[in-house]
Amino acid sequence: MNSSDYRREAERFEKKIKQLKDRAYSVLGELGSEVQSIRDRDPAARSNAEVLLLYPGLHALMAHRIAHALYKKGQFFAARAISQAARNATGIEIHPAAQIGKGLFIDHGCAVVIGETTIIGDNCTIYQGVTLGGTGKHVGKRHPTIGNNVMIGAGAKVLGPVVIGDNTKVAAGAVVLKDIPENSTAVGIPARVVRGKTAPQTQNLDQTNIPDPVAQELNVLKDRIAELEKKFGEDK
Repeated sequence: MNSSDYRREAERFEKKIKQLKDRAYSVLGELGSEVQSIRDRDPAARSNAEVLLLYPGLHALMAHRIAHALYKKGQFFAARAISQAARNATGIEIHPAAQIGKGLFIDHGCAVVIGETTIIGDNCTIYQGVTLGGTGKHVGKRHPTIGNNVMIGAGAKVLGPVVIGDNTKVAAGAVVLKDIPENSTAVGIPARVVRGKTAPQTQNLDQTNIPDPVAQELNVLKDRIAELEKKFGEDK
């Protein structure tokens, strides 16, 4: 090799090193952002180190980022191997093809399942026992699309290619089989929608004070019965 060949090799090497450094800084920045989003939403988180080292939801998410990158490059076996290793370590199963936005907080995380064609927006919160799965009736897009700022309570199931709108809450134990509009709350089996603007979930993670649509319907019936009784009395 002559001097010009050495210079070209040196330039290529420097360029590669710069790319690796830029990527490392990018990953560290993303990781810091994910850690901060968890601390903002979890009052039990006392330090960045605690979140970084001891939160399985974060570990599963970081493993998914790697698996998803490999999946997009066609390295399907390696991607699936990483996702399965993460499942064994954390109890959280995320298919490497699932698309997940920034700021996802999987709280506790045990028995969370996120299917292959799932799409999750930014700043969502998912509690333990949640399934974002299929129904067995669909091909192609078989799993849910979750908007931004969505909270899905413990044990909830969102099944099929349904769309959950932005700023929506899915109550604990709900089974969602149909689209849920934005700024709503879904409760029950099958899930029913309680309309009305909800606060962004980063500020409102309350899973208990959720309107009960059955109680609301009963109140409507009581009012209607009282109205009919009054009318019947007037007609006598």
